[in-house]
Amino acid sequence: MRYLHTMVRVSDLDSALDFYCAKLGLEETHRTTSEKGRFTLVYLTAPGDRANGERAPMVELTYNWDPEVYTGGRNFGHLAYAVENIYATCERLMKAGVVVNRPPRDGRMAFVRSPDGISIELLQDGGSLPPQEPWSSMPNTGAW
Repeated sequence: MRYLHTMVRVSDLDSALDFYCAKLGLEETHRTTSEKGRFTLVYLTAPGDRANGERAPMVELTYNWDPEVYTGGRNFGHLAYAVENIYATCERLMKAGVVVNRPPRDGRMAFVRSPDGISIELLQDGGSLPPQEPWSSMPNTGAW
């Protein structure tokens, strides 16, 4: 057995791709479009997950063409990614307009949310970085 992907429904494909690719840094590997089924599937992977030419674990963005309201993004749980520098990653995301809901006060963990309300956990790769401002005194914002 091997892990293949996690599916997340999105209500606006362009907005989702802007968040997951342009801001978070994932890369599109392939997509499938079904005229008959009226949906588009876009598969994304983290650059560091591509190994030995094999398919890496992926996120499948499912975009149903017919409008539908999705609620309970937090009920889904979350996606988690290891990052090289938690502080630099959070700063880059904030500059791109992403709210850091749970700042990396401990130098190890932060949470942001996608445009569809999916929680994304960012974890410092390796050990925690020493706490530093402004992160160590920054409060939570919203739900994460």
